[in-house]
Amino acid sequence: MFSIEFSNSAKKFLKKSDPGLVKRLMGRIEELAKDPFPKDVKRIVNQKDKVFRIRIGDYRVQYSVFFGINLIFISDIDKRERAYQ
Repeated sequence: MFSIEFSNSAKKFLKKSDPGLVKRLMGRIEELAKDPFPKDVKRIVNQKDKVFRIRIGDYRVQYSVFFGINLIFISDIDKRERAYQ
């Protein structure tokens, strides 16, 4: 089982979002702790590190997996049109 850590920008996004959206996002993020590569995961190309994303409605959660320390680092959560800038 992986532990989950959030970047400051991901924490900020969750704080300013409405509670229903946060509950939905956190449900999917907690599932990543059990399976860091669900069937709908995609790798983001043109990134130096291996960054993956999952889609939750109109929102994208970008994360990296560190197997040596069993950590999933959530680097960004945002709407699709702003997520890849």
